[in-house]
Amino acid sequence: FAIVLTLASFAGIASQAQDPAIDKPLLAIPANMRAAATVIKWKSDFTYDTLRKGTGKLACYERPVLQGQPPFSVECTSLANLERVAVTLKTEASAAPDQASQRAAFEALEKAGKWPKPEFGSLFYNLTGADQATARSHATISMPGATEKTLGLPEAGTSGGAWIMYAGSSAAHIMVPGH
Repeated sequence: FAIVLTLASFAGIASQAQDPAIDKPLLAIPANMRAAATVIKWKSDFTYDTLRKGTGKLACYERPVLQGQPPFSVECTSLANLERVAVTLKTEASAAPDQASQRAAFEALEKAGKWPKPEFGSLFYNLTGADQATARSHATISMPGATEKTLGLPEAGTSGGAWIMYAGSSAAHIMVPGH
């Protein structure tokens, strides 16, 4: 009986073993949200495989690291935003690595109606850095089309409070200092 109990205990522990492919992307969100999140892995053609189906609305993934970007980069957002993320990743991979070229590529996509809008009010959680120990946490709230006039928040981060970055575009989002 003791052997059966010991084997059952070991099986229970083994079933809870850590999987880095799943655990690493989940680092971008608060611990209390991780159990419900879906985890995906982006493929080279910017489609993805689902590694773990969650019960909530968030999808977490490791971002492909491009030249000049920090080597540790994980992100979570609404499942509804994955089409936009795919277009974003593809554009980042194909555009010149400088910010001006990438911004121009995204503006051209938006003007052509080929950059899907994010879900209004959805969050993007990022954890990015040289490695996990030094990675910086950052969260934004997607507000496509938002302006100072529509939200009442400033369109520049000079006041020290929350503000709208890329106001008026599909990329408009609320920035919160310190996050």
